[in-house]
Amino acid sequence: MRFENSTTKGLLISKVLDARVDAAVAHDLKAALLTHFQPEPQTVVLNLEAVGFVDSSGLGALVSVLKNRGNGGDLVICGATGAVASMFKLTRMDKVFRVFGTVDDAVQALGK
Repeated sequence: MRFENSTTKGLLISKVLDARVDAAVAHDLKAALLTHFQPEPQTVVLNLEAVGFVDSSGLGALVSVLKNRGNGGDLVICGATGAVASMFKLTRMDKVFRVFGTVDDAVQALGK
């Protein structure tokens, strides 16, 4: 699982560089994201603009991270398009996660 991380206005922007988030990488995704909430919880904006496919294992990993983020931490999604955006809507994960169209939208809504 490959990521490109940057910080903007106190937010960690973590862009997934792989085209698929599926059972083959779900464990690695979860492990990598959980490190961002230790020792201090923070807000992580997960940018999925390069991702073209997410399966139930990938969604499960994201939900697990959301549940284990620690007090004061948050995981929000941005950049989901096409099949990925459809998967979030179909599974109602767009009601579980705060979902933004772009990184800029997320930063503007969450920035400190």
